[in-house]
Amino acid sequence: MPFIAELMKYKSCSIVGLEKNTGKTECLNYVLNRMPVDERRIAVTSIGIDGESVDQVTQTAKPEIYLREGMYFGTSEMHYRQRKLVSELIDISDVSTSLGRVVTAKTLTKGRVLLSGPSTGASLRRWMKELRKHDIDLVIVDGALSRLSSASPAVSESMILSTGAAFSANMQTLVQKTAFVVDLINIGVTNERNLEVLAPIEKGLWSVDKDGQLHDLNTVSSLSKEIHFEGMENCETLFVAGALVDSFLEKVRQNKQLKGVELVVRDFTKIFASQQALRQFYHSGGKLHVLQRSKLIAVCVNPTSPSGYVLDSQTLCKTLSEAIQLPVYDLKKSYLCN
Repeated sequence: MPFIAELMKYKSCSIVGLEKNTGKTECLNYVLNRMPVDERRIAVTSIGIDGESVDQVTQTAKPEIYLREGMYFGTSEMHYRQRKLVSELIDISDVSTSLGRVVTAKTLTKGRVLLSGPSTGASLRRWMKELRKHDIDLVIVDGALSRLSSASPAVSESMILSTGAAFSANMQTLVQKTAFVVDLINIGVTNERNLEVLAPIEKGLWSVDKDGQLHDLNTVSSLSKEIHFEGMENCETLFVAGALVDSFLEKVRQNKQLKGVELVVRDFTKIFASQQALRQFYHSGGKLHVLQRSKLIAVCVNPTSPSGYVLDSQTLCKTLSEAIQLPVYDLKKSYLCN
């Protein structure tokens, strides 16, 4: 598939499912089986637990994770002991999970492994930084259910999205919901001046006036009940360091002083606003940008839900590809539409 060549241009990639059983592990195995391990050093981990043969929630069969000889992987001490391959121990990190410390190893034979690596974005970034000592060319991160934080540009440069009938058994709804997530991922980066001023800020609400001056709104987050926008006539940009929610968008939209204002968040994973609230904000003249953006390489689909409902794969690929203007793959059936 063309996206494998594209993937090799980046140092890191997250594979994220929009719901359980949307084919994320199938996608991960597909990618791992096609990595040029004789030419590049490839490492893989998971921010959750992946590689189990049976889903612990739905009790349905799951694809196990197979690693090839020469690959590096990060998993918990507990799951490292359960590996079905021969490996060389590289490091035992001070990064801990509920299943023990994170072990980094290199495979000496091919085989199965359970992946349960760093469980937070911060610990994942620390683990990936440690890998630099071993000249790793590409780190692949298996994202956890409903935790798009693993796809944050602060963690990985690129991402692959998996969706499917488990996300919605109605094709039209599935396409609309997936297209909305893709739109969020593809939100543009703000201007250079804002990048320089806003990048160091980690919390609160801030404004940038037309002269480029930064102002603290003395508000903890967009979730705060009391948010005051007095004296904002010269406001050009509002920066939300944390989560962006519907109630805040509505307050901005209704404030005449802020008509046409630019809203900035750190990255798409901070956006918890609904499609309707964002549409109304855009309609009123508002703009939304990010400080960091990941490159969406591909979207993969699983047309079958755990309950047995099956969508027509070729129609799904074609319809979704037209909606998002990106290639869409059913890796199991080798369909590609773009």
